[in-house]
Amino acid sequence: MTHAQDNFLTWLRAAHAMEEQAITMLAAQSRRIESYPDLKARIIAHLHETEGHAQALKDLLDQFSGSGGALALKDMAAKLAAKAQGVGGMLTSDEVVRGTMTGYAFEHLEIASYRVLIAAADELEEMGAKLVFEQILAEEIAMAEWLEANLDTITRIFLMRDERDLMAKR
Repeated sequence: MTHAQDNFLTWLRAAHAMEEQAITMLAAQSRRIESYPDLKARIIAHLHETEGHAQALKDLLDQFSGSGGALALKDMAAKLAAKAQGVGGMLTSDEVVRGTMTGYAFEHLEIASYRVLIAAADELEEMGAKLVFEQILAEEIAMAEWLEANLDTITRIFLMRDERDLMAKR
């Protein structure tokens, strides 16, 4: 196996773990959001997309490496990190704003990861994998754009609800 192939598989495993972490984070957010129906709906929609991303990446991993234990361990670590982040968010008075900010930043991490994978797949002439990464990238960009377009509104609604002692944090 070449260094390029080794790097490709490492990045692919990391992307899969990242998607598993995203599933945990999005599922927790979707259960907790009560006062922001548009945000909740978009998070649920992206959760379903993300579940598809994780499966597509697992299929690629199976195709390229037949990985087993290392993948499961990395996924478990990502899920634990996401759960810890979710617990921390429950303790803040501005949970929905912080969660939206975290989601926006996380989407950009995913975007960068898929751009790297697209370049690597192209270099290795893995056109099927490249197509999968391009499709996922488009959905990650769409989510990042939605969060960017709605962060101002979510913040303003939070501030209004907080001033009126309504349930603002989630």
